[in-house]
Amino acid sequence: MNWISNYVRPKINSLFSRREVPENLWTKCPECGTMLFHRELAENLNVCSTCDHHMNISPRDRFAALFDGGIFTEVEVPVPLADPLQFRDQKRYPDRMKAAQKTTGEKEAMLVVEGEIARTQVVAAAQDFSFMAGSMGMYVGNAIIAAAERAVKLKCPLILFAAAGGARMQEGILSLMQMPRTTVAVQMLREAGLPYICILTHPTTGGVTASYAMLGDVQIAEPNALICFAGPRVIEQTIREKLPEGFQRAEYLLDHGMLDRVTHRKAMREELVTIIRMLMNQPPAIKGDLPAPEPKPVIDLPPPPTPEAVVDDKAAE
Repeated sequence: MNWISNYVRPKINSLFSRREVPENLWTKCPECGTMLFHRELAENLNVCSTCDHHMNISPRDRFAALFDGGIFTEVEVPVPLADPLQFRDQKRYPDRMKAAQKTTGEKEAMLVVEGEIARTQVVAAAQDFSFMAGSMGMYVGNAIIAAAERAVKLKCPLILFAAAGGARMQEGILSLMQMPRTTVAVQMLREAGLPYICILTHPTTGGVTASYAMLGDVQIAEPNALICFAGPRVIEQTIREKLPEGFQRAEYLLDHGMLDRVTHRKAMREELVTIIRMLMNQPPAIKGDLPAPEPKPVIDLPPPPTPEAVVDDKAAE
């Protein structure tokens, strides 16, 4: 019977193998450890249904939930030099870029789009933390400038979703120079009298926090997002003191006046609609179109009597 065990059974197992089943059907919540089915997690905007922990979400998925009908158009961003410093650590910088592009399906760490939110034209930009930790390089600087210029041209608000580990070390001083460049871009919006709304997501740190992420006319954060310049561990090692509970988290910063709002991801669209229309001096948003009224049934009425018929009736009387 060895031929059955050695040949027939492996052949049958190969025909009914589970290699076609994707391995990423379930996601483990990093906060509470609950296993979440990928479709339910996507429908909940990557928010844990058990503990309400906000996980990372890609810019395209975020924009699909933000814009009317999930429809938006990408804004072209100038592409900088690929490897200006010829940087190499454990890998060459171009190799790291190719790996990030293959993993995320995006060409860089920021996506700039335009579209309508509740019939109000806006320009939006979002960083992808999955792309080299959303680090701020020359492309990110170009993206914010392109977004600001597009918003000024369309005379519409700019909404920015920040999520980054800071400046991109592979671009050195060129990365740090994006801090003043993006500050100038925000000033362009101020001079044009256009709203700039910044949403800080987990995590927003380093040079991003020290520049465009904290310059919004309205500062909103997602729940429990880490927002800081230097991380808690670095601060504790520097001052040699234990930090307060929840230090540098969104709720802590809201209590201490550094934020205007802390808003759940599923309520972010309605929040932005209200704020945008207030800042643009527009009437309240239209929640939905009323259906067209149903046509009234046509009743066939008898024709009015002719004068001759009226005379005949009187004669008959």
